[in-house]
Amino acid sequence: MFECPVPIHEYPTILLAHGGGGRLTQMLIERMFLPAFRNPALEVLHDGAVVEVNGTRLAFTTDSFVVSPLFFPGGDIGTLAVHGTVNDLAMCGARPLALSSSFILEEGLSMETLWRIVQSVERSARRVGVPIVTGDTKVVDRGKGDGVYINTAGLGIVPEGIHLSPLRARPGDVVLINGAIAIHGIAILSVREGLEFETELESDTAPLDDLVARILEVAGEKVHVLRDPTRGGLASALNEIASRAKVGIRLEEGKIPIWEEVRGACEILGLDPLYVANEGKCLAIVAREAAEAVLEAMRRHPLGREAAIIGEVVEDDPGKVILRSRIGGMRVVDMLSGEQLPRIC
Repeated sequence: MFECPVPIHEYPTILLAHGGGGRLTQMLIERMFLPAFRNPALEVLHDGAVVEVNGTRLAFTTDSFVVSPLFFPGGDIGTLAVHGTVNDLAMCGARPLALSSSFILEEGLSMETLWRIVQSVERSARRVGVPIVTGDTKVVDRGKGDGVYINTAGLGIVPEGIHLSPLRARPGDVVLINGAIAIHGIAILSVREGLEFETELESDTAPLDDLVARILEVAGEKVHVLRDPTRGGLASALNEIASRAKVGIRLEEGKIPIWEEVRGACEILGLDPLYVANEGKCLAIVAREAAEAVLEAMRRHPLGREAAIIGEVVEDDPGKVILRSRIGGMRVVDMLSGEQLPRIC
């Protein structure tokens, strides 16, 4: 029987960086999975797929959560599982309808720990108003599962007239974000490394469906792209969009909101906050005439009080993200090549 050669020759084995949301993740998807599973819905490479069934546009997404530690300031693996899946649906413009939740448990995990996580999933789903309608449970040998992993899938309905896709970014569009970046990644790292701040830094994990609904209410079809910059951070998310849409993106460093304690922690640890993971953050690429209305809608929402316009889409440098520094210099912000923070979500 004829078999095709392995499509990635540079890396004979999987590295942690293949799951980091940067260049190696993109390589894995585009060379391994996309050619094998190619179809029109998948080729968009959005946070979820939008498929039409009897005239109704449904958004469908799936995600897996392997965060370490399981509990951290501001959240836990359970809140991430619900929020992350709801947010992927929201980035498609969908109203979430239902979730599944599958638990892969390691032998030896305490029932108390599992119960805390289950309660967290239940509370998070109830607050969002999206039920867990199905699921699965598996147990693996001791030492093979790191406590618990969670896989979730979500289903939602996309309203008529809403068409969001990385392919819709076009020159002249404006790039906005609903708040300060890199909080989640540094909150996780502070637990791992025992870092201390004057005030406890908590993850910004949050469901974004209500914020997105407000954005779409004021701007509708003038909203072209939504993306939550989780793994790989702001820089990797924008690079993916620029590459897919074949446009350039110009960012203004001085306009990107970053908390001082986060900036300081990144400097100490040698991290670039543009590549640090976020939760509860939404990138919006909108037509220029809608930018101020979207900014105002974001700032009126509790999750968007620090919202800012941070850049624009341009014709120059297609496929690249260029950052103008505070002193006026320009530099290319490339895809993350390695793995800054493994097991972040």
